[in-house]
Amino acid sequence: MASEIVNPTNELADAGLDPAFALHRGGKMAVTATVPVRDADDLSLAYTPGVARVCGAIAEQPELVHEYTWKSSVVAVVTDGSAVLGLGDIGPEASLPVMEGKAILFKQFGGVDAVPIALDCRDPDEIVETVARLAPSFGGVNLEDISAPRCFEIERRLQERLDIPVFHDDQHGTAVVTLAALRNAALLSGRPLAELRVVISGAGAAGVAIAKILLGAGVGDVVVCDRKGIVSGDRDDLTDVKRELAALTNRGGLSGPLAAALDGADVFVGVSGGTVPEEAVAKMAPGAFIFAMANPDPEIHPVVAAKYASVVATGRSDYPNQINNVLAFPGIFAGALGVRATRITEGMKLAAAEALAAVVADELSPSRVIPSPFDERVAPTVAAAVAEAARSEGVARA
Repeated sequence: MASEIVNPTNELADAGLDPAFALHRGGKMAVTATVPVRDADDLSLAYTPGVARVCGAIAEQPELVHEYTWKSSVVAVVTDGSAVLGLGDIGPEASLPVMEGKAILFKQFGGVDAVPIALDCRDPDEIVETVARLAPSFGGVNLEDISAPRCFEIERRLQERLDIPVFHDDQHGTAVVTLAALRNAALLSGRPLAELRVVISGAGAAGVAIAKILLGAGVGDVVVCDRKGIVSGDRDDLTDVKRELAALTNRGGLSGPLAAALDGADVFVGVSGGTVPEEAVAKMAPGAFIFAMANPDPEIHPVVAAKYASVVATGRSDYPNQINNVLAFPGIFAGALGVRATRITEGMKLAAAEALAAVVADELSPSRVIPSPFDERVAPTVAAAVAEAARSEGVARA
């Protein structure tokens, strides 16, 4: 995704020559009816007086809202525009094309309706209160492009307050797909997860979530690095989130820069941007896995990565093994909504990663450790696994 903001008033856009502007003109989505309103009889059923009977029934039995409205098939895609793709803090209005895009991906890949909601507020209290007041209209909330560390608090508080799934995709979608790719890379190389040491470059939303899910899946050790180097307990400049991370990770007690962490490491996961020097990459363990996911420029260029790694993945669609969140969130929400789950648990995320990995488990090669986003098996497989996990963990209501 390009990191510069294109001026929509330039001559190229005005002339209609830029295909991105042509596609976005008028927006990318619309609301359509699922029932006909052809005559007075249809009108009397879809609206007054027929609708009053349905409203009365729901007032007496609130659980009927799931059967007689769209609540259980629609997600709110909520942002404040503070951390949009590679564009950063561009505000709520400028975030809308991305939120529309997210909504159509929900529908295209998971059969889930979604509504973009861009909020003109930044305070966590205001965001939590606003989303909580909107929640009766939705079966789930997908938080999107909210900057760290506020995103952690906002998600936690909404999960505690609401009885519907709340899922920050920048964290957990990325983590699920990363784990799935790592499972298959390890399977391909014959190495158990417990013997791997993973280095994560980036201690923001994605980096924190990836670290936690990898440890939950049984990875031997995870070392997380931020701009100042390895996140370790001996640093006195850590946020609360990073202090918690330091207590969970870096079992070898490493300290120093990213290059020190990479020495002998089995896996590199990049969610930070910047460039990793080739001499540091060369010191990784033989047959390493490199998942350099920054867009548009991976932290380690795929050509460089291929010199030292047995499996290379990026966040880009023009290289093999794209780590793309669209492989996770449509199926995760479809599964959660299908059983009217009250939340998305760690077990449901792990189940999603296992199911996603299994889609191509019989087709593995160094250039195919993760399915294509257009593989029609993905969302149904993930949804089924998530629904089963929700039932086993006691958070399903249907």
